[in-house]
Amino acid sequence: MTVTEPEPMSRTKALSYAIGLPLALLVLIFLPAGRLDWRPGWVFIAFLVVSYGIAFLIMRRVNPVIFQARSRFQAGTKGWDLILVSLIFLGMIAEIPLGALDAGRMEWSVMPTFIVILGYLLLAAGITLATWAQAVNRFFEPGVRLQRERGQHVISDGPYAYVRHPGYVSAILVFAGLALALGSWWALIPAAWASAVLILRTSWEDTLLHSELEGYADYSKRVRFRLLPGIW
Repeated sequence: MTVTEPEPMSRTKALSYAIGLPLALLVLIFLPAGRLDWRPGWVFIAFLVVSYGIAFLIMRRVNPVIFQARSRFQAGTKGWDLILVSLIFLGMIAEIPLGALDAGRMEWSVMPTFIVILGYLLLAAGITLATWAQAVNRFFEPGVRLQRERGQHVISDGPYAYVRHPGYVSAILVFAGLALALGSWWALIPAAWASAVLILRTSWEDTLLHSELEGYADYSKRVRFRLLPGIW
């Protein structure tokens, strides 16, 4: 079988991401906040840009093909997964502007500083875990499918030695962290929505891998937990 690998990300596309992320965050934060002098918004943006910038540089060095692999949904992605991803995206796209509207303009939430700090710690943990998972798993893609053309096999190194779906754990940490870092209790609602759908996705993907990916059943016996070591 011929193994086909995606090409590393071009400099042009890398530059577009470097410019696009900060611009998108500026719109998502300050448009609903209604003002540019909201300091927590600038701190939030700076944290995400720096954190994801570091993650980008690490991935560009250790697993550069991951960017092209994750740039779009590939042929063979399960139809049910496209629906679930759309539902998750609804929660993701609502969370940041709702949090900025709440904490930056309406001030519905009153959140202690230590909770906001906890939010940033969750964000840091989520981004770090995602980077670790992508560093060891070249099959890390945005959609659920069997990557037969790439010779997909079970990955059991790094965080996959502890849970079967560390990428989803990282996403849940980020969902919660975004809301708390913005200082918004209300933003936890779309975060919880996205996390709940993601947990369902984890279950369905796990079932698919059990039935179609060689060696996954044995791997699941060694690594018993999908998301939380010792519990679930």
